[in-house]
Amino acid sequence: MARALMSVSDKQGLVPFAQALTELGYEIVSTGGTLRSLVDAGIQAIAIDDVTGFPEILDGRVKTLHPRVHAGLLARRDLPEHMATLDELDITPIDMVVVNLYPFKHTIQQADVTRAQAIENIDIGGPSMLRSAAKNAQDVLPIVDPADYADVIARLQANDVDDTFRHALAAKVFRHTAAYDALIADYLSDTDFTTQKTETYELVDNLRYGENAHQDAAAYRDALPTDYSVLSANILHGKKLSYNNIRDADAALRIIADFSAPTVVTVKHMNPAGIGQGDSIEQAWDRAFAADDVSIFGGIVALNREVDLATAEKMHKIFLEIIIAPSFTDDAYAELAKKKNLRLLTLPFTNDVPQAVELTSILGGTVMQHRDLLPEQRENYEVVSKAQPTEAQLATLEFAQTVVKHVKSNAIVVATHNQTLGVGAGQPNRIDSVKLAVDHASNKAGFEEAVLASDAFFPMADSVQYAADHGIKAIVEPGGSIKDQASIDKADELGIILVFSGNRHFKH
Repeated sequence: MARALMSVSDKQGLVPFAQALTELGYEIVSTGGTLRSLVDAGIQAIAIDDVTGFPEILDGRVKTLHPRVHAGLLARRDLPEHMATLDELDITPIDMVVVNLYPFKHTIQQADVTRAQAIENIDIGGPSMLRSAAKNAQDVLPIVDPADYADVIARLQANDVDDTFRHALAAKVFRHTAAYDALIADYLSDTDFTTQKTETYELVDNLRYGENAHQDAAAYRDALPTDYSVLSANILHGKKLSYNNIRDADAALRIIADFSAPTVVTVKHMNPAGIGQGDSIEQAWDRAFAADDVSIFGGIVALNREVDLATAEKMHKIFLEIIIAPSFTDDAYAELAKKKNLRLLTLPFTNDVPQAVELTSILGGTVMQHRDLLPEQRENYEVVSKAQPTEAQLATLEFAQTVVKHVKSNAIVVATHNQTLGVGAGQPNRIDSVKLAVDHASNKAGFEEAVLASDAFFPMADSVQYAADHGIKAIVEPGGSIKDQASIDKADELGIILVFSGNRHFKH
């Protein structure tokens, strides 16, 4: 008679699965709460201590860690000496293990969980049985996922349990236990940058393709997901998100989290195309659209207030890929949903985005860093020019410098106090980014009040010269160059304001 060992925390589908195994001639061995569930359902099962000859002890901490269990799992049926050892010791082989683990992830997601409670939910026996079964999958079926129950029964009934299926179940076990251990290790670690780093993610969706049609892609979320993520968003309407959609939407969410006033961010290729603020979300949209009414075509829009009908009617007039907001009024949704492919997403907006470690793949490894969450605070700025800014100009410089940290380096932003006018991004030298941003901004309403922000210091005075020659009256940059004095002297020569923020914001 074949023997199955069943010990599960998640009892979804357990009873019908066990009933089907019994009908197929399996003898069932079980533990603790699983055994009680089976017996209560009228399914005959053998208690694990009747197999081991040893009682469950230490509040159930020790029950399956026994040679009669692991020898029954690890014995190779094709080696006569293994089978002879089982016969000599009167150990019955185990042909199937059905185990899922203590709910460690669920436990640590509870707001008031203690370290002791978390540790008590670290499963020891379960992973050991699963790994033993998976190592010997040629002879033992290792089942960790209730979603596989139906397929297992169907294959057993059809006598269609081949090596490919066995290896797939074994691989799932090792992925599962690796993710489980990674979560425990991360929880217990007191630093993000440990000697060994194991990250675990869960599949959200297989994507049609990656950045280009010839690249395969998939989306994965953190094992402990956050609500403030495009991968957690509620998709109210429109097509599935693509790889590029997800990355652009993520950029929009990172940017808008830095602003509390009614704000609209438009994003193209992970750079802000335009940012606008106002007394209402409609006014913020007007300013964001006016900031760059060309680049927004086919772009992503994030709004940090509910979308009303007036704003929706304006957005409806142009081609957009995604609109993300905390909510939509019913009439705003009805207006925008007329476009069948436009994605409408909602999620809870926040300015309190938790510190996170970012991983960037490189050939042969990854580099890691904490996210750039450093806030810009004009109180800490140093005015290094003879010309002095007004409080209004300092507020505008702070707004521009907050924006510039979200622009690909070399990054330059020209802005008023509530609107970007020009963005220079990703150029290999700073003066070209200055030219792009200034030239784009110079024909916009409000340019006479605009300031310029830079994500890093000016290596020479040419950027100050170009900005001043084209009407910029105030500049903020981190400072820190050995040639800072040249930029200061140039600002004083031209009579413009130069402020050092002290904060570099490279974004590669």
